[in-house]
Amino acid sequence: VMDVSRSMAWSGDPARVLTKLEYVQRLVAALALLLIRQRDATGLIAFDEAVRAVVPARARTTHWQQLLGTVVHLAPGLGTAAEPALRRVVALLRRRGLVVFISDLLLERELTLRALKFLRHRGHQVMVLHVMDPRELALAGPADARFEDPETRLGVTLRPKDWAEAYRETVTGVVSAWRRACRGSGIQYHHITTETPFGLAL
Repeated sequence: VMDVSRSMAWSGDPARVLTKLEYVQRLVAALALLLIRQRDATGLIAFDEAVRAVVPARARTTHWQQLLGTVVHLAPGLGTAAEPALRRVVALLRRRGLVVFISDLLLERELTLRALKFLRHRGHQVMVLHVMDPRELALAGPADARFEDPETRLGVTLRPKDWAEAYRETVTGVVSAWRRACRGSGIQYHHITTETPFGLAL
């Protein structure tokens, strides 16, 4: 289950680091190939504020080409609403399986967790891959900088030096809260930056 919202199109250093979406596209393609090669039926649901693409699960070797064709053509969308996509997973999964939810998690946490917990309650193994750009971990920039939400376009001008410590504490707190909430519900959680080598992430 793959987040393709507008915030996923961001990179803090476009010349050196992939956007979050580009990184996730490659990660999804590699993960799908591994699963299909071990004869696990593999499908895809992509979402932003609505479900944007659905590829039903298949185990045939040729299925990877279809899945890959969908993944490479996914463009950044608008806002983020994970719950409809996760409800779609519930409808599609007839038997117990593995659900890998890949997102920057810039979304409504309680609604998303409720849906993830429901999948776990239904007997599915659930894994969350929290993907962030390295420059999202710390606030930096010139003396005065304008920061803008890519989905709502709301912005604020501030001095990064004055807010760096509060920002770092907030990000650390958010990551820790996701980790605790997931692991407390039997959901695997992994925090990955777009600098993480794909082999290590896999």
